[in-house]
Amino acid sequence: MRPEPATRLVLDMSGVSFLDSAGVGALVSLFVSRRNHGKTLALASLTQQGNAVMQVSGLLKLLPVFHQWKKPSPSRLNSSISLSVTALRSAVSWESMPGDS
Repeated sequence: MRPEPATRLVLDMSGVSFLDSAGVGALVSLFVSRRNHGKTLALASLTQQGNAVMQVSGLLKLLPVFHQWKKPSPSRLNSSISLSVTALRSAVSWESMPGDS
């Protein structure tokens, strides 16, 4: 996991049309890593399919979800950061993910 200085991280999931167990595993890994460092993670703009997967996995009980998301102004980016889910792949060490070869 690469270091992320932001205390609060919100992943904009609006561009994710399909979420499977690998994506859930990556989100869990990111959540645990951030929690262990005293930081938070939230999701924004889940699709209907993404919301269903998160519900079945039980992650909606752990992660805050914003149904409508407005990116913070540049003046607020020093304490909060918004990332596209495409950045999740670079934020998570895929070599450490279970089931990856």
